[in-house]
Amino acid sequence: MTKANVVGKQIRAIRKEKKLTQEQLTTRCNLEGFDISRGTLAKIESGVRQVIDIEIVLISKALNINIYRLFP
Repeated sequence: MTKANVVGKQIRAIRKEKKLTQEQLTTRCNLEGFDISRGTLAKIESGVRQVIDIEIVLISKALNINIYRLFP
């Protein structure tokens, strides 16, 4: 199976490192202006769904990290 993104694995790892559930991260993303469901986040983390640049920016803000941490 071809991966649709390269950041999903890192998003999951950092989310777990920060002891956040998917639901908690989606709430933070929503506060940043990224309307995302838990199911969509799961697809991003598993590499099934593509992620556009602004979504990566908003996810990094929601995780309170430098955006470069999301790239392998």
